Amino acid sequence: MIQVAGLIALIVLVFGALFAVGGGALAALPFELFLICGAAFGILIISNAPSVAAEALSGFWRVIAGPKWKRADYVSLFVLLHDLTRRARQGGLVAIEAEIETPAKTVAFQSAPDILKTDAPRDLICDTFRLMALDLADPRRAEAAMEQRIEAHTEARLRAVSALHMIADALPALGIVAAVIGIIRAMGVIDQSPTVIGGMIAAALLGTFLGVFLAYGVVGPVATRFGQIVEEEEAFLEVTGAVLSAYAAGMSPLAAIELGRAAVPSDLRPEPDAVMHAIQAARFQTAKTGRAA
Repeated sequence: MIQVAGLIALIVLVFGALFAVGGGALAALPFELFLICGAAFGILIISNAPSVAAEALSGFWRVIAGPKWKRADYVSLFVLLHDLTRRARQGGLVAIEAEIETPAKTVAFQSAPDILKTDAPRDLICDTFRLMALDLADPRRAEAAMEQRIEAHTEARLRAVSALHMIADALPALGIVAAVIGIIRAMGVIDQSPTVIGGMIAAALLGTFLGVFLAYGVVGPVATRFGQIVEEEEAFLEVTGAVLSAYAAGMSPLAAIELGRAAVPSDLRPEPDAVMHAIQAARFQTAKTGRAA
């Protein structure tokens, strides 16, 4: 929410000063804003695939909401991965066939609802185990496919970040276009009094102001923060990959979990005791209630 506070402070300070000196020219503010924002939206749609454009627009909400994955989500991830790797180690990959093929119907994934309803980590886990099952001679070959998948997912999301940066770069020029349109309008009434012409020219210059303000005060910072959020959220997939890679290389489930925990960003990394407690609690609950496939 600190980004919201910063945006409010920016708008209050900049537009407060503008209202203090703008006079009657501010009547043109809605028109100039509609013109510039409409043109920016058109550029976004023209230059990107629909999925990329939608992801870019969602960046404004993502900046407000913050990264999806929290410390508790990493604990849930480790509990899920420990359960799957432990059972696969004991009974072979056939023991987790239900989780691989129909995750939504299994207790393991239902215990981690945020992971279950998010395509990227859920599919990464299921598809990696599926590849391990198909290549029993060397299940570590699934590691290369997993790394490629994570890289492709990251690149796809970063296209949306690049799209926002492109819009930020274009906004000052769009502001100049709006200003030129305003000047043309003013030249159309050149025979009017200097007061009228001066007001129209001042209104036209609002276009330049808005283009620069939106570029460097709103869209540019949003694009930068959105890029940081994408990187922070992709770390969740990288941690998942680290655990699965360690398991495929022959490490014990607990050792693989600890390796993954060490890969978690420091500000989100759960304590070892918290992870172990959650794993033990999940195993106790499973033993108590039984496992529904």
